[in-house]
Amino acid sequence: MSESRPGDTFQPGDLVNNTYRIEAILGRGGTSDVYKARNEISGRLVALKMLKSEFSGNEDYLTLLTREEEIREIRHDAVVRYSGNHRTEDGHVYLLMDYVEGPGLERKLKQGPMAADDLLTVCRRVAGGLQVAHARGIVHRDLSPDNIILRGGDPAEAVIIDFGIAKDTNPGAQTIVGNEFAGKYAYAAPEQLSGKTDARSDIYSLGALLLANFRGAAPKLGNSPMEVLQRKGDPLDTGGVPEPLKTLIDRMSDPDPERRMQSAAEVLAFLDAPEVGSAAAEEDDGEATVIAPAVQAAPKPEGLPGSGRASVAPAPEPKRSRGGLIAALVALLLVGGGAGGYFAGLFDGLFGPAYPVAEPYTLLAQKADGAVEMVGNAPSEEVRDALSAIAGGGAELTLASGTIAASWGADVLAALQPLEGLEDWRFSVSGNRGKLSGTTTDRAVQERLAARFGGQLPGALEGPVEIVLRALFLSADALRPILAAQADCGALALLDPPATGYGPEAPVTVTGRVAGTATRVALFDALRAQAGDRKLVLDVEVLNPTLCLIESHLPRAPESGIGVGFRVGETGAPNPSGRFFVGENPVIDVTLPADVTDGFLTVSILDVSGNVFHLLPNINRPDNAVPALRGGAEGPVAVRMAFSLAEAAESGGLAFKVDDSTLGKSKVVVLHSSAPLFDGMRPTSESAIGYAEALEAHAQGNDGAILSLDSRILVTAAKP
Repeated sequence: MSESRPGDTFQPGDLVNNTYRIEAILGRGGTSDVYKARNEISGRLVALKMLKSEFSGNEDYLTLLTREEEIREIRHDAVVRYSGNHRTEDGHVYLLMDYVEGPGLERKLKQGPMAADDLLTVCRRVAGGLQVAHARGIVHRDLSPDNIILRGGDPAEAVIIDFGIAKDTNPGAQTIVGNEFAGKYAYAAPEQLSGKTDARSDIYSLGALLLANFRGAAPKLGNSPMEVLQRKGDPLDTGGVPEPLKTLIDRMSDPDPERRMQSAAEVLAFLDAPEVGSAAAEEDDGEATVIAPAVQAAPKPEGLPGSGRASVAPAPEPKRSRGGLIAALVALLLVGGGAGGYFAGLFDGLFGPAYPVAEPYTLLAQKADGAVEMVGNAPSEEVRDALSAIAGGGAELTLASGTIAASWGADVLAALQPLEGLEDWRFSVSGNRGKLSGTTTDRAVQERLAARFGGQLPGALEGPVEIVLRALFLSADALRPILAAQADCGALALLDPPATGYGPEAPVTVTGRVAGTATRVALFDALRAQAGDRKLVLDVEVLNPTLCLIESHLPRAPESGIGVGFRVGETGAPNPSGRFFVGENPVIDVTLPADVTDGFLTVSILDVSGNVFHLLPNINRPDNAVPALRGGAEGPVAVRMAFSLAEAAESGGLAFKVDDSTLGKSKVVVLHSSAPLFDGMRPTSESAIGYAEALEAHAQGNDGAILSLDSRILVTAAKP
């Protein structure tokens, strides 16, 4: 727990949304801070992940926070419970989640080594939570000691926290935020550094953090991505770790994801029968005889350096049957005419020094902001020097052998040398598979590279080449098909699009409504792919399919100053968020501005189930004339529409209590009209479609009768 600072968004004692009393700040991050708070209504402790004010208007971070909110669907004791996103009246956005009391593994790590038995218990608990998350297609991507808390200090009560894609960064934590890599270098799987992440990446991270907590010291891998990538291909040093923890960590943290434990279920199976897993691992390591296949050399492009040695990793030496392995290699040499032996390094004494084996064999190169950086492996001094020349001094390359094609070096250079003219590009390769992507504003450059590569990497390399033409000015017409494709709750529109198109620094603002969070995320992703680095502002209201259906039937009328306010019936306290939990009694007030003195008011609730409840007029309250509602009062007047249970018992007014049958978003609609909307009284409850059709029928012969339409969302939810 950290000390509060004057610059913190909230101080102990502050009341957030009239509900959550801040007690302390738990931690500070690069994009958000986490506060401990107490619900003033229930007394329950919660944690508020508050997006920093400078990011509250940034759609990238809002979308990432929205994605994190979706983790609430996971139900497992080892995964922190999320509730939902909220916004305060002054615009601060926060994510509500469970508060877990207890030390984190980060604190335990600083205190010294943990017992192996305790770590096995932690592993079982965390693997169970990951199994549920992975089953829903959710990968944590940043599993590390500071993201696991031991509830009450008990290893059997470990809880995974912070599933955020945009990961908070403690000072020195070295966390990258983005689509390519999100995670701490020390615990991230090797494939994460090249943007490849799946459930096995979490398995690696869990193994790495178990080792760190056994040692009582965080891994020291370097201070930059360049340094880290050079070391990530090495297995973790588990010397001195007792069994079965040693074998477990070895198998969870294999640098090659194909040889690693493949799932959380496999981890749990090992924990159930560690003797079986250890015996199998020993048999695999000691008994198997591996023969490296010959590699067919690809044609070498003219004018490019060769790759030197190292196209095939030397076969591991077995504990027995050494003669059989040598015989097999001799046979391989005979079949391959000696070339395989050269590339496998068998003749190093004749042809030069042997290089250490790199597995996986990787290279990462990129150009951003005019500078080229490069880190990874090179098969020969000639290839290394040619790559360094491309990087202009920004290369950190290690000579190594590995399982690569004979033409690997020539093919890599053939991919990189034609890239002049690209504003930015990124090339990642692991073994013989890779990907080259880049952008340019010059159509001639794009066409030249398209003709050069034909969409595929050259030679023996396998993978796509994607060069995107990015116009300096993005036309609004290029974005409108995306809006049309994602519109599921009425039309989406661009706000004030520039006539000449959006420049590189121009924000793209979209307005409208969508039927759910998934649509909002899909809209954001589709726009991001087209808009590039331009700022995206999605000023869209997230409703639900039922409300979106009703929206298409409601009359088109301007908003006015008529306000809708909420209170908690049990306490009378204001509830500006409009969010109520099961068992609570919402109170609804409509405030008439001073200039609304005549006409008629019709107030209804359109609920998530597709029904309409008429608050005014109804059989118990038929008079909806504004003068009657004012009762002779001048100025702004608050008129109660839905009462507390106690008030309803005395006056007979309409009151309701939230149950778990219709949770979600409902809409309070206030219509101000110059005359009564209908000839007779509508039933207190009816279908939303029936009511909307009645409104449409009324509008056909009474154009202009509806003066204004104001609304407010009311959210009902299960107790967090």
